[in-house]
Amino acid sequence: MKAVLQRVRRGRVSVDDRTVAEIGRGLVILVGVGQGDTESEARWLAEKCAVLRMFEDAEGKINLSVKDIEGEAIVVSQFTLHADTRKGRRPSFIKAADPKIAEPLVTQFAEHLAVQGVPTQLGVFGAHMLVEIENDGPVTILLERTPVAGKT
Repeated sequence: MKAVLQRVRRGRVSVDDRTVAEIGRGLVILVGVGQGDTESEARWLAEKCAVLRMFEDAEGKINLSVKDIEGEAIVVSQFTLHADTRKGRRPSFIKAADPKIAEPLVTQFAEHLAVQGVPTQLGVFGAHMLVEIENDGPVTILLERTPVAGKT
């Protein structure tokens, strides 16, 4: 499972010109579910996202988490994070999980993030979304948790 965390001053997701999620200061998190991912990866990533120090303290040092600043999050499913571009010019997405597996895991990720104390909204799985990100810094971090064979 992969997550791209973007520190934002504001973020918004629209589908068909209708706003489905909107936040102020916090994180817009793009989540890609890969083959073999389970709730274990979703939980680990959510817990990491909640406490990862991405925000500046009073001294300008990146010492605060989204929880520390009482920020919010938008979670957007993005299977293209699992693109394989090693051959040719067209990305392959065969490493991305089937939507029947990916959708519940994205929802579980968002639920685990909310349990950590981060108010969380979701984009619309499988929809064509307009994602507006006012990246602050810019600060963008990639997290990845791969499944451990034989463990769930």
